[in-house]
Order: sequence, then structure tokens, then C-alpha cells
Amino acid sequence: MGCMVSQLASKFAFFPPSPPTYHLKKRDDGKLTVVSTAPPAVSIPNAADDNSLDVLVVETKHGNKIVAFYLKNPYARLTLLYSHGNAADLGQLYDLFVQLKVNLRVNLMGYDYSGYGASTGKPSESSTYADIEAIYECLETEYGVSQEDVILYGQSVGSGPTLHLAAKLPRLRGVVLHSGILSGLRVLCHVNFTFCFDIYKNINKIKKVKCPVLVIHGTDDDVVNWLHGNRLWKMARESYDPLWIKGGGHCNLELYPDYIRHLYKYIQEMENLTTEKRLKKIRKNVNLQSWSNTSSCCTCCGESVAAYRNYQIVLDHVAAQNVQGLAAATLRTVQD
Repeated sequence: MGCMVSQLASKFAFFPPSPPTYHLKKRDDGKLTVVSTAPPAVSIPNAADDNSLDVLVVETKHGNKIVAFYLKNPYARLTLLYSHGNAADLGQLYDLFVQLKVNLRVNLMGYDYSGYGASTGKPSESSTYADIEAIYECLETEYGVSQEDVILYGQSVGSGPTLHLAAKLPRLRGVVLHSGILSGLRVLCHVNFTFCFDIYKNINKIKKVKCPVLVIHGTDDDVVNWLHGNRLWKMARESYDPLWIKGGGHCNLELYPDYIRHLYKYIQEMENLTTEKRLKKIRKNVNLQSWSNTSSCCTCCGESVAAYRNYQIVLDHVAAQNVQGLAAATLRTVQD
């Protein structure tokens, strides 16, 4: 029964454009380019001549081949990994990606889920998880992007794979949830508890995210109620100032000036999170936890105090190891 309901929820969750708005074509130099499917078939405006754009095909662990756009910004310090919403594919998102790349001064990786655009396979919750994992691995192996320099961005359904990956990566720079959902069934009906067959259980995964989370939501969203965004914001371990766009709907938030202004502010603050600041924060959290666990013993005998101090040295060493990967980012910041 649960499996059947889960499959039904999946059918409600995924609406890939049909037909896709683009297909891939190999150029004379062997590189891929994007061609519109609308007659006459021409390259998507500016994409064919965009030297900052890489068109990629990445294979997932499910065996699907998904299409991705990687847009490079020579002044970028951070990379945005963008998981889009429903009823859209990369052909429709290229112009938005260019604007975000330029205005936010970031590199941007966007991708089509299995069954969307020119990506193969069929869309499902598990396939979107495999999709984003494959794209993140591509960022690491092909472009040398470290976890500490990545901001995950999830719009609507895209909040599902975004929080799935964010819960697994403890050293992410940040997460943006744009019109995000608490879970699949909570979009369809108002329930106060989680069924085992529910999909995209973001209400549980948001608690595992260890980086600053920015929530953006329209107050007049008639697809995913604003209450979804508000609760995600309240449940995040480290919430950034949210952006509630008054009168904003589900698919038009990018048209409001506050959208790019607030997002730019967030990106700038994430850039300024240096290794030293993050190390200090980690050590503070570890200190508070360890003191709470050992304070009763420390008041009893000197041996316990000495043991606690030795333990603290070990904790400091562990904390330093946890942010060792941030050294490269800090070095680049100093050099800039």
C-alpha cells in the first residue's frame, strides 16, 4: 500500500516539459552545444557563443545520463549548485543562470533531472538523489571544487535533492531553499506527521544541515504554501535572515528586486566566512558540549579536571581537522 501511494505521490511531483525545450548537438570541435526544439531549430540565444559555458553529460549510479550546464565566472570564489523546480528544463533556465552568474559573482552548475530535458531515464525521488550526487562528484573531480566552496540551491521540488545532499556534507558553505517543501504529501494535504511512504522528507533532513540556510518564499504562493518555507527556516540549525517576498507566487520570485539583492548579500557573507571564523565557531560548539558532559566530574576531583583538559586538546585537534579543507579557500581569499 505504501509503495503504491509513494508512486502516486511521485506522479504528482514530476512534470518535465513535453516536449523538451532543447536537444544536444556536437560541434565540429567535438564539444556539445544546446539547440532549441522550437522551429526553426537554432542554438539557444547566446549559449552557442558562450565560452564560459560547458555542456556536460554525466552518468549517475542508476545508469541515467543527465545533462548539466557549468557556467564559469573568472571572479568567483564560490560555486552555486542549482536544482531547479518542476515543469522546467535547462533550455528555459539558461538566461537565469547567466544573470545569477554575473550578478552574484559565482560559478554555477545547473542540471536536468533524469527524464527532464535531454537527460535519460524516468524522474523519481531516488533518481534525483542519484542525479545531484553525480553532479556534485563532477564538480569535485572535473573542476576541483571543494565542499567548502559550494552553496546548494534548491527551488521547489529541487529542495528535495538539495537537502538530501546537504545532510551528507558537513562542511558546505551554504544552502538556499527557494519555495521549498516540507515533504511531498504535505504539499498535497495538511498533515502533522510523516508517513513512511512520503517523498522528500525535508522536514527531517533540514535538522542535519550544518551550514547557514537562506529560505526564500513568496507570501502568496498557491502551489507550496508560505508555511512550508517558514517552518523550514525555523527548523534549520543555523538560519540566515529569510526573504519573504510580499505578494510573490511560486514561479515569479526572480522578478522582484529584493530577490537578487538579498541573495547577493547572502553570497557576500558566505564568501567572508573564513577558516578562522568557522574554526572558532566549531571549537565553541565542541567546548559547550564537552563541558556539559564533563562538568559534574570536574567538580569532584583534580584527576577529572586534568582528563578534561587533555580531552579538550584532542577536541581542538579534531576541530582543526574538520576545517582543514578550508585552507585552500582562505589562501585564495588572501591572494585576491
